[in-house]
Amino acid sequence: MIRFLAETASSTTSQTTRQAVGYPTLFLLVVLGSLVPVIPTGALVSGAAVVAFHQTSPFALALVFGVAALAAFIGDVGLYWLGQRGIRSRNGSRWLRRLQSRADPDHLAKAQRQLDEHGVAVLVLSRLIPAGRIPVMVACLLGELPLRRFVRGDIAACLAWAAAYQLIGIVGGSLFPEPWQGVALAVGIAFLVALVPQVWRRAGRKAGPPGE
Repeated sequence: MIRFLAETASSTTSQTTRQAVGYPTLFLLVVLGSLVPVIPTGALVSGAAVVAFHQTSPFALALVFGVAALAAFIGDVGLYWLGQRGIRSRNGSRWLRRLQSRADPDHLAKAQRQLDEHGVAVLVLSRLIPAGRIPVMVACLLGELPLRRFVRGDIAACLAWAAAYQLIGIVGGSLFPEPWQGVALAVGIAFLVALVPQVWRRAGRKAGPPGE
């Protein structure tokens, strides 16, 4: 991922060639990151937005936004479809087991309550909160939410997610004259946004309830 961003931001020559390679690469990485939630897709989008901000094309940022949102949507729907197959299968599926293993029980219970109260609107919030997507998706699967309803909610969720991380990239790109400097800042912010809540939750679990 770092190599991809560094190569994209290294110079302003051969801009057309880099775009022909960069956008498909961004698309594939975000799809893969949505299917296998270990790739920092938010950092990828922020870094790509920095590079687009420094390009002369007025459509560069729009392309990054469109590619990121579409890729996230395709990845989400693909993962949900695989999870549904596991729900219907007598023996389940490895995709569903992996999703459930990545969902903290407390977060899953909270996601199920929110899904009951707010419906698919909770998908938008789940995409914006770090580590919030998988518990909500599992809650949707266990609640047997139809794929069609999931798709409707996920469209808005992916658009909001792409806009949020692109905004991080635009801020990073506007602060420095060189693209690589903005990429470094944007990627750092994206990682910080993703890691701080997880560290906070782990620290809270270790501390335990008052009086222990």
